[in-house]
Amino acid sequence: MSSASDTNERPATYLRDAKGINSQQSEVRILGIDPGLANCGWGVISLTGSKLNALAYGSISTSAQESVHERLGYIFNELRLIIERYAPTELGIETVYHKGNSKSAIATAEARGAALVAASSLQLLIGEYAPAMVKNSVVGAGSASKEQVQYMVRAILGLDHIPNPDHAADALAVAICHAHMRKAPR
Repeated sequence: MSSASDTNERPATYLRDAKGINSQQSEVRILGIDPGLANCGWGVISLTGSKLNALAYGSISTSAQESVHERLGYIFNELRLIIERYAPTELGIETVYHKGNSKSAIATAEARGAALVAASSLQLLIGEYAPAMVKNSVVGAGSASKEQVQYMVRAILGLDHIPNPDHAADALAVAICHAHMRKAPR
């Protein structure tokens, strides 16, 4: 998904304050990441005041037929291109969650590392969030289902559809969580 605001220019919204004087409020762009080695979801949102908009989202897919270092390099390079294209200044990324599957957790942690290095190399401010925190921020319940998260991502961002693939919807949820938490004490 993309819009006219895909450019690197950061539009400003002009607001009239209580005294009738025009003030300027700048846009903040946030990249959300749902890390994964096979599918790494990403989503870019804009925050202007308290208004959130989806700018673009997708998933970076890699093949199990490739070596791990090739897959991680691909994720790193693709995320750098996304950062350069959409010009986010902040990143929200999900921490690793595993239910006893250490092999899956290690692969997710490696993909997460590639994403963190890509963001850090381009000097984004980084926030890290547990899956339950993301769900609580978006739905209001840390044990929310995937369907509930997707529904609320659609509603919060004013989309006419649930973002696809699932990993992209999850990444948008992480970006929304970061937008909610960026001013909160941590």
